[in-house]
Amino acid sequence: MPDESVKVAVRVRPFNQREKDRSAKLIIKMQGQMTTIANPETPNEEPKSFSFDYSYWSHDGFQEKSDGVLEPAGGSSYASQRRVFEDLGQGVLDNAFEGYNCSLFAYGQTGSGKSYSMVGYGQNKGIVPITCDEMFKTMDKNADPNKRFEVTFSMLEIYNEQVRDLLSKDNPKGGLNVRQNPKLGLFYVENLKRVPVGSYAEIEKRTDQGTASRTVASTNMNATSSRAHTVVTITFDQIIKSESGSETKKSSVMNLVDLAGSERADSTGATGDRLKEGANINKSLSALGNVISALADLSMGTKKKIMVPYRDSVLTKLLQNALGGNSKTIMIAALSPADINYDETLSTLRYADRAKKIKNKAVVNENPLDKLIRELKEENERLKKAMEGGGVVMQEGAGLTPEELDKMRKQMEEDIRAQLMANQAMIAENAQSWDDKLAEARTETEKIDVGGADNSRKSKEAYLINLNEDPMLSGVICHFLNSGETSVGRKDASPVPNICLSGLSIQKQHAVIFNKKGVIEIESVSGSGSKTKINGIPLTGRKALCHKDRILFGSNHMYVLMNPLKPETADNSLPKEITWEYAQKEIAQVKGFATGSAGLSKEQQIVQEQVLEILPMVSEVNAVSEELNKQKSFEVVLISAAAQEGGDITQSHASKVTVKMKNLLNGNTWLWERGKFITRRYLIQELYQKFLDGENISNIPKEQDPFWEPTEDVLIGTSNLFLQSLSYCLDFEDTLNISDYKGQEEGHLKVKLEPCDNKGKPIDEEAFVDDPHDLLNKPYHFKLTVENANIHKSRFSKGIMVKYSVKNNGKVEEVKTPTVKNTLTPTFNHAKVISIPKLKQENLDFFESGCITLSIYGIQEDTMPDPKLLKLNTRDLRALTINQELRQMENMENSTANASGRRATMFGNEIASDTSHLKTEVVLLQRKYERLQQKERRMQQICEEWSKKPDGEKQFEPFYRAVSAVANSTGTRLKTRVQMLNQVLQGQKYVRQMALDKSANKKTPSKSNGKRPSSADNNKTESSACVVQ
Repeated sequence: MPDESVKVAVRVRPFNQREKDRSAKLIIKMQGQMTTIANPETPNEEPKSFSFDYSYWSHDGFQEKSDGVLEPAGGSSYASQRRVFEDLGQGVLDNAFEGYNCSLFAYGQTGSGKSYSMVGYGQNKGIVPITCDEMFKTMDKNADPNKRFEVTFSMLEIYNEQVRDLLSKDNPKGGLNVRQNPKLGLFYVENLKRVPVGSYAEIEKRTDQGTASRTVASTNMNATSSRAHTVVTITFDQIIKSESGSETKKSSVMNLVDLAGSERADSTGATGDRLKEGANINKSLSALGNVISALADLSMGTKKKIMVPYRDSVLTKLLQNALGGNSKTIMIAALSPADINYDETLSTLRYADRAKKIKNKAVVNENPLDKLIRELKEENERLKKAMEGGGVVMQEGAGLTPEELDKMRKQMEEDIRAQLMANQAMIAENAQSWDDKLAEARTETEKIDVGGADNSRKSKEAYLINLNEDPMLSGVICHFLNSGETSVGRKDASPVPNICLSGLSIQKQHAVIFNKKGVIEIESVSGSGSKTKINGIPLTGRKALCHKDRILFGSNHMYVLMNPLKPETADNSLPKEITWEYAQKEIAQVKGFATGSAGLSKEQQIVQEQVLEILPMVSEVNAVSEELNKQKSFEVVLISAAAQEGGDITQSHASKVTVKMKNLLNGNTWLWERGKFITRRYLIQELYQKFLDGENISNIPKEQDPFWEPTEDVLIGTSNLFLQSLSYCLDFEDTLNISDYKGQEEGHLKVKLEPCDNKGKPIDEEAFVDDPHDLLNKPYHFKLTVENANIHKSRFSKGIMVKYSVKNNGKVEEVKTPTVKNTLTPTFNHAKVISIPKLKQENLDFFESGCITLSIYGIQEDTMPDPKLLKLNTRDLRALTINQELRQMENMENSTANASGRRATMFGNEIASDTSHLKTEVVLLQRKYERLQQKERRMQQICEEWSKKPDGEKQFEPFYRAVSAVANSTGTRLKTRVQMLNQVLQGQKYVRQMALDKSANKKTPSKSNGKRPSSADNNKTESSACVVQ
């Protein structure tokens, strides 16, 4: 068969609630096979265009039928689930019946609609279930007695490069092994359970089993489901008996792959982290991208020698056949329609565009059954001889040490044993009749309980239903609450609890739920130290539960209580459906973070989303720290725009979400940016999984420990120096408050700001201007002097320095004072001259409303902790620290009338900044007032001098000129300016008088009523003209 390109389809979904809340704009358009994307940042730019085999518009233009199925509204181009199946799934099915291997995989960022297209939701079934259903319908129509069908089903998950069998309860530590078949060169999963199925209902139940297994695993292991790949493999065999009685098997392997979220590795901003390279967050998808690029180059013939890196990840090993091999492959790329996801959506389109260049060569897999069995037996004999006769004995290779040779020999022996076992299993499988295998599987399938899926009980009994960040995994696990007591805890408790949970912060005896005639109450087990939250509030004592209450056991097990016996107890303000996002917002609200989006700017909404995203992660990492006794605590810190350092000071900053890690023994702290924390959290999950697998993690080098960080300078706080005085060429000296990110005072910083020349010499007060616009288009220089500081906390005495960013000669310059050690009252006397070659309006605007943020840093050292603290575990240390911080917060509230602790965390620095701004304005107004007083005194002096003159000497014109000059003058230069003005006017008067005298000598004066203007009139005219000038 000739080479065939991978078919690629793209599909755009409707706006989700998050995008609607943020008033997102549509950036995707589709016409036929063409898809275009517009850059929201450059609306005048031509949209980027891509062409695919199919472009599915599922954004709008649909209506819901009475059974809940979505269909196109009249005249719309909406692509329904059925249409997607007919274009893509039907092709998979047809190829399977012809004996070709088929692969279908969905790609896109988290929340883009991959799972909806693959699996579907509710009545809107996706490609996988429709394909399976149609497959069995086609099989049922078979009327050929010489043809029979055998279908097996398997389901696995790849998370953190480990393979988990979702149809098996027992997965080995470290996951299942992925091995390579030496004969075919293909990779397979060793000991993966392949279940015979005889109907679509059996596949559906096995899929539910696998989904429940995913849910439990993601909760217990703290795994983020959006980071996991799910692979469903359906092996479809057609056994055809010929007239001679021999049988031929036509086999098709269908791989249906729901890939992990394709968030770009750098989108979280995990830059500068020493452990970034060690994180496998997107290793599989990065490897898949490299494989697709290599195969595209290979198909295009752009490079002669290309090594396709299939071995770089577990995912690419298993997809080797689907990409560039014996398979007919389809890729569906799911797109977000919103402008806020532009970068990710463009990345997805480019990924899909590369994939369509790949060419596969699919062949029909048809072989006589007896030949297959004979070949398997012959291969087994060869392998046995290799094991017994020393076939794996290796000669010493060039450059290989005896240890390396021994390791290679052991690996080869292990591979041969694995292949022997796999071949033996296939021989045994062929020896057992299909009917017997199917009967065994059906018996097992009937016993599967995926968590109380009995809908009839749900209308009569109270139960707990799970919530998960992946909507596909919510509502999967159900625990009915029988009358009396229902215990919650770990399975290793004695007696075994009714509801067994495992994972972070779950105690052996965790909680007890009481059900007395539909009245539900819950209580933590006394003395267990268990953590349970009800509607975001920590559980203390016994509490009555209402319908739809949210319960969080430990760090990850989130449930909703459904009580059909008492539905009236539900809060009327609750939404119709309780989601994971709603429950997390509730927890954030209890912690004091705002969750409403009304009135928020785009930047503020992004910050809010990041806070809601990161809060559960911080709770989880704190729980791991307690369980592993790492003596570290973590908290979300919102750094306001006023408290941020660095960057272009002419640009406004949005608030920044960070995480503070604190050493509970010596008080050292680190501020991690969001991206760095997410990377570390992933590595912490890996470490915790090793701990659960029984590995000894106590001896790992500190450089590989995600909880360890070398000491670094810590930000004590910031001070904002406002610049209005520069607009009037005034100097400004003040002692500024140093405020931390909570707005709490950490000390004071004395600074001086003064206009100067280019060498730093202060200019005199004569340079004062009333109108800042007089400074435009002229060179301007000012000097910033950091004089000294006074810091409150003794732990910062090891060393203190000040940093700030400033635009100097058109370039942003980072300025740092010397570090002053062993004192809390450092004297810096550090001066910096800042030059502006040509003052522009934007500079004046910045003087008026901008500020220079001075960041005060303290040096941290690994000091020996208090011996008493060494006796405490992490949980006790955290409790101690929290109590100390609460006392500090109370003290701050007592000293500041209208401040509250959490409000300070969110807005305290803005308040401190506003205070500093107002103080600067007061000083400036005071200086202006002093200048006006000087003018007033000078005018009084002129008036007094004029009044003392004899009447004969009182000339109004010079008096008027002097007063006008003072009124329009600036600063102490007015005397000089008045004198110069008078000299100019006298000169003009003299010249004009001379001209008049000459004219008088030539003309005879008229004797009519008109008369020659007097000198007083001339003076008045001249004076008026001068004033106008």
